Amino acid sequence: MKGLRVGLGEFTEARPEAERGVTTSAALSSPPGECLWYCGLGTRGPERRKRAGKIVLQSPILPPTWQASVHKQDWNVTWYTPHPDLTQCFQHTVLVWFPCFYLWVCAPFYCLYLRFYDNGRISISSLCCAKTGLGLCLASFGFLEMVYLLVERRRDIERHIVFLLSPIIRSLTMGFSADAMRFVAFFTFFSLQLAQLILSCFADQRPATLKPVYVKNPCPVEDASFLSKILFWWYGRLVVKGYRSPLKAEDLWSLREEDTSEKIICDLEKEWAKQWAKMQQQENALNGAQPLGHKLSEQKQLLRKLHKEQSSGFCLLRTLAKNFGPYFLTGTLCLVIQDAFMFSIPQVLSLLLGFVRDEDAPLWKGYFFAFLMFLLSCLQSLFNHQYMYTCFTVGMRVKTAVMGLVYRKSLVINSAARRTCTVGEIVNLVSADTQKLMDFVVYFNAVWVAPIEITLCLFFLWQRLGPSALAGIATVILIFPLNGFIAKMRSKLQEVQMKYMDGRIKLMNEILSGIKILKFYAWENAFRERVLGYREKELNALKKSQILYSISIASFNSSTFLIAFAMFGVYVLIDEKHVLDAQKVFVSMALINILKAPLSQLPFAMSTTMQAVVSLKRLGKFLCQDELKLESVERVLYHPDVDGVVIDNGTFSWSKDNTPCLRRINVRVQRGSLVAVVGHVGSGKSSLLSAMLGEMEKKSGHVTVSGSVAYVPQQAWIQNATLRDNILFGRERKDSWYQRVLEACALLPDLEILPARDTTEIGEKGLNLSGGQKQRVSLARAVYRKADIYLLDDPLSAVDAHVGQHIFEKVIGPNGVLKNKTRILVTHGLSFLPQADLILVIEDGEITEMGSYAELLSRKNAFADFVKAFSVSERKESATHRGTRKSVSRLSMTDFSIDLSQEQLISGDMGGASIQTMEAISDAEQEQDQEEVGRLTQADKAHTGRVKLEMYVEYFRTIGLAFIIPIIFLYAFQQGASLAYNYWLSLWADDPVVNGTQVDTDLKLGVFGALGFAQGIAIFGTTVAISLGGIIASRHLHLDLLNNILHSPMSFFESTPSGNLLNRFSKEIDAIDCMIPDGLKMMLGYVFKLLEVCIIVLMATPFAGVIILPLTLLYAFVQSFYVATSCQLRRLESVSRSPIYTHFNETVQGVGVIRAFGEQSRFILLANSRVDHNQTSYFPRFVATRWLAVNLEFLGNLLVLAAAILSVMGRATLSPGIVGLAVSHSLQVTGILSWIVRAWTDVENNIVSVERVKEYAETTKEAPWTIEDSPLPSDWPRSGSIGFQEYGLQYRRGLDWALKEISLSVNEREKVGIVGRTGAGKSSLALGIFRILEAAKGRIFIDGINIAEIGLHELRSRITIIPQDPVLFSGSLRMNLDPFDGYTDEEVWRALELAHLKNFVSGLPDKLNHECSEGGENLSLGQRQLVCLARALLRKTKILVLDEATAAVDLETDNLIQSTIRTQFEDCTVLTIAHRLNTIMDYTRVIVMDRGHITEMDSPCNLISQRGQFYRMCREAGLV
Repeated sequence: MKGLRVGLGEFTEARPEAERGVTTSAALSSPPGECLWYCGLGTRGPERRKRAGKIVLQSPILPPTWQASVHKQDWNVTWYTPHPDLTQCFQHTVLVWFPCFYLWVCAPFYCLYLRFYDNGRISISSLCCAKTGLGLCLASFGFLEMVYLLVERRRDIERHIVFLLSPIIRSLTMGFSADAMRFVAFFTFFSLQLAQLILSCFADQRPATLKPVYVKNPCPVEDASFLSKILFWWYGRLVVKGYRSPLKAEDLWSLREEDTSEKIICDLEKEWAKQWAKMQQQENALNGAQPLGHKLSEQKQLLRKLHKEQSSGFCLLRTLAKNFGPYFLTGTLCLVIQDAFMFSIPQVLSLLLGFVRDEDAPLWKGYFFAFLMFLLSCLQSLFNHQYMYTCFTVGMRVKTAVMGLVYRKSLVINSAARRTCTVGEIVNLVSADTQKLMDFVVYFNAVWVAPIEITLCLFFLWQRLGPSALAGIATVILIFPLNGFIAKMRSKLQEVQMKYMDGRIKLMNEILSGIKILKFYAWENAFRERVLGYREKELNALKKSQILYSISIASFNSSTFLIAFAMFGVYVLIDEKHVLDAQKVFVSMALINILKAPLSQLPFAMSTTMQAVVSLKRLGKFLCQDELKLESVERVLYHPDVDGVVIDNGTFSWSKDNTPCLRRINVRVQRGSLVAVVGHVGSGKSSLLSAMLGEMEKKSGHVTVSGSVAYVPQQAWIQNATLRDNILFGRERKDSWYQRVLEACALLPDLEILPARDTTEIGEKGLNLSGGQKQRVSLARAVYRKADIYLLDDPLSAVDAHVGQHIFEKVIGPNGVLKNKTRILVTHGLSFLPQADLILVIEDGEITEMGSYAELLSRKNAFADFVKAFSVSERKESATHRGTRKSVSRLSMTDFSIDLSQEQLISGDMGGASIQTMEAISDAEQEQDQEEVGRLTQADKAHTGRVKLEMYVEYFRTIGLAFIIPIIFLYAFQQGASLAYNYWLSLWADDPVVNGTQVDTDLKLGVFGALGFAQGIAIFGTTVAISLGGIIASRHLHLDLLNNILHSPMSFFESTPSGNLLNRFSKEIDAIDCMIPDGLKMMLGYVFKLLEVCIIVLMATPFAGVIILPLTLLYAFVQSFYVATSCQLRRLESVSRSPIYTHFNETVQGVGVIRAFGEQSRFILLANSRVDHNQTSYFPRFVATRWLAVNLEFLGNLLVLAAAILSVMGRATLSPGIVGLAVSHSLQVTGILSWIVRAWTDVENNIVSVERVKEYAETTKEAPWTIEDSPLPSDWPRSGSIGFQEYGLQYRRGLDWALKEISLSVNEREKVGIVGRTGAGKSSLALGIFRILEAAKGRIFIDGINIAEIGLHELRSRITIIPQDPVLFSGSLRMNLDPFDGYTDEEVWRALELAHLKNFVSGLPDKLNHECSEGGENLSLGQRQLVCLARALLRKTKILVLDEATAAVDLETDNLIQSTIRTQFEDCTVLTIAHRLNTIMDYTRVIVMDRGHITEMDSPCNLISQRGQFYRMCREAGLV
């Protein structure tokens, strides 16, 4: 009913008959009249009836001249009079009928609207009752009127039945007419109507049944009234709240249902699926049309690929248009209406200037024009902001849609596609490319509306100046191609810039993933240089693009002048009788100012469209990547009699075009059996499991999997969540089973150590767990599943031998919790093979042998020889079993305490509350929230309140005063020139006309031209200066950020999610690169423009100062409200954006596991909730801008009203020239005000990026990399002796000691093995030597030099580690071995030969330049381990630390590595943190550690004879 009531309220009743000569206002306030179908009927007294009748009733048969005079008489009453009035006829027909017809025309549409919105039900409230009561009262008035007419006017009715029409029409739409007591009746009626109008401004609430359930804080726009919606009043409450105290996430409204990911993506996916199917058909048709055996030329293939990318982009656009088009078109309608109002304003200005020139014109006309201009301006701004609101809403939905599609796609793309699309690129798709599409939605309409607006402007200019307007067209035509050319060049440059930015982000992602390796090898500088290389190229492209943009801006900002100069110049020069008066000059200037908007929007719209096309192509290309073929594996339901996994004659490869890496595979795995898969590094063991999961391209054969699957990958994938969530992985928690799984996977002792037990948060990629713990969590996740088939990719390699034995017995083996399940285990451990039901031996992608352990040994083939060489005798085997059984009972806290970086868990106090210390804690403290204790990563925090002044100071300081002073000077000069040429024009317009001409037109034109061109040059200067200043600042800030990150200690990376850091390097740096300089250009330009307008208005009417001052104060007041809220919303939006990227990152890396477990739908819901959470702060953020603009433009329109009214009042003293100057400039104020605030807010919002980039300057840093004047000899360490003096290590102050008072000396060339249970402190020793952790007490000496006194790089570059996790970076293989290019190719090849990689590398097409993919994924884990060995061989330092380095390779490769280390590092000191005790049995010394102490230390023989802890460990491993 809302619309109905407004309709009724606004258009009121028929106007009464009035005495002759009564003015309009009197006529309109007299009671609703007697004479409704009028033109003479129903007046009191026959005389008047006659008189009126003469005029109107007989008019159809009057002679034409009389009719003309009647018409003229009407205008004499209404327009050509000092006391205007509406004619009786108009009052009693148009004013009565229009509202009624309006209502009747709208009624069917309104009924239709109600039909679709729950039949228009509203909740019964006091507001609803009041409206209904008033409506009934008004209706009863109407019927009273009819009754009165029927009784009192019977005679009139008999004569003129038509007389009844008006009251009937009105009573049907609640109208009224009265005679007796007419004043009482009229005023009662009028008050009721006014009350009804006011009540109609408030909306009725929806009934409770229609309100969404479970919505905590619903968005008020859904229940807002029509008026509140168009003026954005519904938003006011949030602004006030934000002004009083900084907004928090819980203050924000929930998303409307139509804005949620679920709703948007559900609709979109169906549409995209149709489009995708069509494209597939087309592609298949193309491929089918090709003759068999015919191969396409490379060129044709490339063309076809490009065509596919292009068409996929357009398909995506079509899909988006189908879904969001209809709503977008409603906005477009608002834009068209806004344009109509915009073009009316110069016409009214023309009338106003005509009035000022005509001294005889009645004063009311001036006021009428002034108010009309005000009204049109207000309506224009309302429709404009409705349009913008629609655009941003559509933009927001497009962003949600695209993010959803990309995320869903990343869950289904196949392995070959995953290699081409790195994590960095996918993150860029959802950050940068979605932003480009949002911009496209906002500016797209300008592409077609702008040319229409330009045409209309030129048409109206033609009316004023005749053919001279063509000169303006010529100028526009010159400006256009120039800007088109610039836009095209910028588009190319932007692609280049995006390419380098992609590269930089990808590299940063790898640096953050492999930061530990970078620190161990002291490679930070090499990678820093690589990042800066990308950055420099990116900035060069940006600089060129910005200079071109400056030319573009200068040509546009000078376009007003250039067009005016061309038109006025031609106009006065072609005929000296052509005179420029105020009307011509200032109406033309107003039209040219309108022309500026489409002229400036068009190139921007074109460039945005170009960028959007590039982004659509990129998105289309990604969305059209090949997906996993579900049919490659036939999944059947579980049946106890059916084999678990069957592969018949399978041939598999990683992509369509690659050669097969598994050939002639025939496997039949019986239900409930244990199958072991063995083979050398790179033989295809992991590939076999991938083939069973359907992750590989099936070339031929058949794969059947019966029942559900659980998968444990070779490299554990751990989520950034609590330990419990990692194990449950979306399942419900069943306590007894959960405890059993923890016990079986040997995780209970670890829980004792973790600060919050199983609610401890695990960092990204399991940062705060040791390799063994990660693998055990990964295994527990699979076991908890209770799946039918288990695919285990070497889960025991990362754990200690005794833990491996425990897990095999308790989980995998014949008596483990999985004993009745089908298990396929890839392993290098020979001790487990006798218990396997079937062993598959793989060599070079083929199964060479198959059978039970006994069968394979009896065949005496390669497998039997291998086992003989590496296994120990049967006697030892049986001893192992006895020993293990004993040892299992002892797997207590002692065995499994903390290792490597467990205590780093708690290492995250980054300015946050420090986490509970582990010393004696009082009871009260012990009750501290578990969750707090276990928290590790710091969520991205939003700063609150306004941006600090220091940030601006910081930003401008990096630009430097040398830049800032000229910029300010150039701006002042530019606006001074603009003011001068405008004032010059007003003087010209007031120039008296002598004999039909004006004097000195050439001089006037010359001065006008000179001032204008001076302004243009100044504009170019300012924009270039600001752009270059911005680039200087962003270069510095990026460099500082990079240096701060690289100098941070390891603990920082463990507690800071990489998503946060990547966000700084991508989004925040992008904002500093482009947004801040653009915002500053805009803001300064408009601030100086505003000063110019104020000066002009004050020059014309000094009295305007009285209005300008309060308006300024009001403006500042409104703006302060807005900026506080807007900045906080920007921060909240920034903070909620990081988790999206972190989640994307995590998903892409763990996609294999997610797919194997069938958890895609849960991850999709998680992604949806993160995107929705981000949109919750984005939605109020863009509405804030609309709220502000509507309010500000109203203030600006008040200035227009003030300038116009003061000009009308002072027309006796003012010349038309100065009035035209003042009013035409005041018309620009609305735009200027909203742009200033928008630009200021953009700057303030984006300066937050400076704040966020600078925040890492305050975090703790590690010791300096190099120390100047260091006394270190160049060949240090010469001997390689190491000494520990009462050395103690803590992971963080207040925590238990990881190493306690270690005193020990290692002689030169000594080989020392370090053993101990998990968590004994073995790896802590290595971290101490490399100063990854600094000593808490004591010292370490290498060759007699205290390592704490030298630079970190001096230390780390002179000793070598082969770390547990082999990390490779994308780039050439050579770069991975020698990033500083310090060695010759011969040396590199020699290292590869010694690392047993020479054959493999020389077989690669690019040899040393072979491109390693991100994380080295195109090499097997064992090959990566060998690359790490090659790095060590290349550095050949005097000290080598091996950290469980052979855990991921098979025994044969392990043997090769061991022999290489023995021969090549013979004259070096070697410390080995050993997993497999057989590797250290020939070492000179073994150190046994327990809980941070050294418990035993001697040669292996002596330790065995002492029968202590080492002896027990050897017995468990079957070595004694």
